[in-house]
Amino acid sequence: MANDEKADQKAGADEAPKKSKKKLIMIIAIVVVLLGGGAGGYLMLKPSSATAEPEPEPGIVVPLDAITINLADGHFLKLKLSLQATADVAEAPDGSKALDIAIDLYSNREMAELMSNQERERSKAELKEKIEAAYTVDKEKEIMDVYFTSFVIQ
Repeated sequence: MANDEKADQKAGADEAPKKSKKKLIMIIAIVVVLLGGGAGGYLMLKPSSATAEPEPEPGIVVPLDAITINLADGHFLKLKLSLQATADVAEAPDGSKALDIAIDLYSNREMAELMSNQERERSKAELKEKIEAAYTVDKEKEIMDVYFTSFVIQ
């Protein structure tokens, strides 16, 4: 009887490593399939560089006159900006539209709202987007960037 018990214990001991090895192999196989599927999906869905819109060539930088914009609570913003035109533009763009957009965007804003770098960058991105849209003719961008050359709040 002692031999039978030893044989049963030995058989049980052999089955445990086999089950854990099978489990480990299945886990590794699942991870490999998931990683392969994720990589394949990324490669299939990522935008192709051939279909991406090429960045326009930079042209002249047009500095605009400084303007003073009324903020809330009697404060004001002295803003001077420059427009980066694309190389395709035949003549320097008139800055009137850009200044009008800046006045609309910043008028009556709270001074504290514009004091942080993060908010200033967010509002600059919004200004750039609006200016680019205003200076787009027949899907051709005339302005590719906006620079703050002076941004003084008092």
